[in-house]
Amino acid sequence: MAYCLLTGAAGLLGSYLLRGCLIAGHRMAVLVRPARGESARRRIDAILARWETETNQLLPRAVVFEGDLRRPDLGLGASDRRWIGRHCRAVIHSAARLTFYGTDPQREPWISNVEGTRHVLELCRQCGIPEFHHVSTAYVCGLREGRILETELDVGQETGNDYERSKIEAEKLVLSAGLEHPPTIYRPSIIVGDSQTGYTSTFHGFYAMVRLAHTLVRQMVLGSITADQMMETFHIDGHERKDYVPVDWVAAAITHLLGRPEHHGRTYHLTAAEPTPVAVWSRAIQHAVERYSTLADPSDPTIRDAQWFADLFREQAKIYRAYWRDDPQFDRTNTVAALAHLPCPTVDYDMLLRMARFAIQTNFGRRERKPSPLNGDIRTHLRQFLEANDAHGQEQSWSTSLGLEVSGHGGGQWKLLARDGRVRAAEEGIHDQCGAIFHLTSDTFHRLADRQLSVSQAVLSGQVAISGTGTRPDVLETLLQSVVTPENE
Repeated sequence: MAYCLLTGAAGLLGSYLLRGCLIAGHRMAVLVRPARGESARRRIDAILARWETETNQLLPRAVVFEGDLRRPDLGLGASDRRWIGRHCRAVIHSAARLTFYGTDPQREPWISNVEGTRHVLELCRQCGIPEFHHVSTAYVCGLREGRILETELDVGQETGNDYERSKIEAEKLVLSAGLEHPPTIYRPSIIVGDSQTGYTSTFHGFYAMVRLAHTLVRQMVLGSITADQMMETFHIDGHERKDYVPVDWVAAAITHLLGRPEHHGRTYHLTAAEPTPVAVWSRAIQHAVERYSTLADPSDPTIRDAQWFADLFREQAKIYRAYWRDDPQFDRTNTVAALAHLPCPTVDYDMLLRMARFAIQTNFGRRERKPSPLNGDIRTHLRQFLEANDAHGQEQSWSTSLGLEVSGHGGGQWKLLARDGRVRAAEEGIHDQCGAIFHLTSDTFHRLADRQLSVSQAVLSGQVAISGTGTRPDVLETLLQSVVTPENE
């Protein structure tokens, strides 16, 4: 089974895509840059650890490449590009920068959305990757009105901001790339949080208004901001409609389509069947602030009057005024045909209130529980094998190749290369030529390494599962023992 390379895995949609694809059985590699002193591998393990806590289910790990969309060759070394060329058949390009305004092509959003897409396409050409799945946006339609077809892109429309312009240019690059297979393009509308839990890790659009109202509420008296005032701020009457889609549904839709080659090569409007009236979101913001924010004390001598708040709200909201315009009608012909079994949940008042509550109660992400650090990384234990392969793996002949899949915190996937009854080298990923694959958790691996458990005991008790054929069970157990207790220990 070939790998799929995912960009943007540390973002909201990307993290849901990674979870969904792993659960669906896809082998995944991710391209992630380090951030705030955290390595790419640590960032991805933390994301998967959070999913494991939420779902109470251990997940396989992806092969992690540390890189940067904005750099030539994505910042990848030659060995990383060779690995991707040998093992990846598809790319899901979901990384993007949601910067509304910026005319300098050397800055955001252009450098990520356009040049980043160009760099990913160039990687596909260099590595011979035939499938390209591109996450665009329904708002490549710009300021058009009426019915927007999935087959349309640039028809000379006026755009509302530079983000929309950059995504049009990125989609043009994808369509003209000339890869082996026609690209599959996904155009979600406004992605909001999880339809069930309200979870989100980004706070744009709807959340920006929640944050603004929540921040300023300490300076007002209950009732100083109303839904009617918010609508007046944006020069709307409440009948306008916004096309909201929950992130969990968007990820589920893309994951399903990824695994169905008969649906590839088309453009999909991942948009709402029933858009949300603006009056609904404005009422949800008002009620969320009243219920979940700490309101000012009316006796506080520093409190400001309602007019001060309304003026400040109006000033701060200007950047999003165009964002709240009435949405057009997005044609969903391809989407309905391919996803009839997976209808988009309607983002109604209750769902928006749930999302606003999550944002306020987590202080817009600042109070979210942080997963534990990446201690006991299995890759560290395998370093000598990985270095041996880097040094002369291509020059050696190996009698046996095996797969090692360790799920859970610090886990991963590796191909183990054996000779003379012992594993001598390893490389990232489980490959099709692996005769047998060991499946175990990171906890079991560490217990084996600490000699708290023998390999034979772990196999007999089901803590180590072996799939595939071609090697006697006793030989396999000996080979796994040579991994958990290397010769130099």
